[in-house]
Order: sequence, then C-alpha cells, then structure tokens
Amino acid sequence: MTVDDFRELALSLPEATESSHMNHPDFRVGGKVFATLGYPDDQHGVVILPVDQQAKFVAAAPKAFRAVKGFWGKRGATQILLASATPANLRAAIAAAWRRVAPKRLQKS
Repeated sequence: MTVDDFRELALSLPEATESSHMNHPDFRVGGKVFATLGYPDDQHGVVILPVDQQAKFVAAAPKAFRAVKGFWGKRGATQILLASATPANLRAAIAAAWRRVAPKRLQKS
C-alpha cells in the first residue's frame, strides 16, 4: 500500500477531513485525529486504535503493524509499514480508528 492509498481510504470515511499536526498530515472526524501519515518517516502511517484491537492487528500482521514506542503506543497509537499492509488490513485499521472517535450519529449509517 502507499501514502496515496492510505489518504484515499481515510478520506473515504464519512466527514473525514485532512489537516496537519506537527508537520504531518492527519485525518480527523468531528475535530478528533484518528490517523496520521509520515511518522516516523514517509514509509509509515499511524492509526489510533482501541488497545484490544491494536493487539489483534499486531498479532495478525506483525510485519505491517506495531505499537508506537512509549506512552502513545500504550494508548493505542499503531504504526503501519505501508509497503507491508494489505488493502484489507489497512482499510480495517483505518476504519477502526475512525470508529473510535467518530460521533455516534455517523456510526449508525
């Protein structure tokens, strides 16, 4: 998968917008960040997952997913090595991150 694939998947979700935070593109819904690109480098994206789902993604595809080091990783921040991600697991991870912060009214549709 590529940066463009990540961006397309993130922006395909209801009311998702692209912004910037700390010189990295980020993706938000309802003003809340659910994903970013370019951390730690241009080969990666990050999604913020519920911790239990983070563990499942890492276990299922350890070459593609890993917890971000430190505090943020313990809170669900999950790095994705884009070249190792499949369309299905990248789509699922971005959608799970979106659902974590999306308003309830959007999740019903």
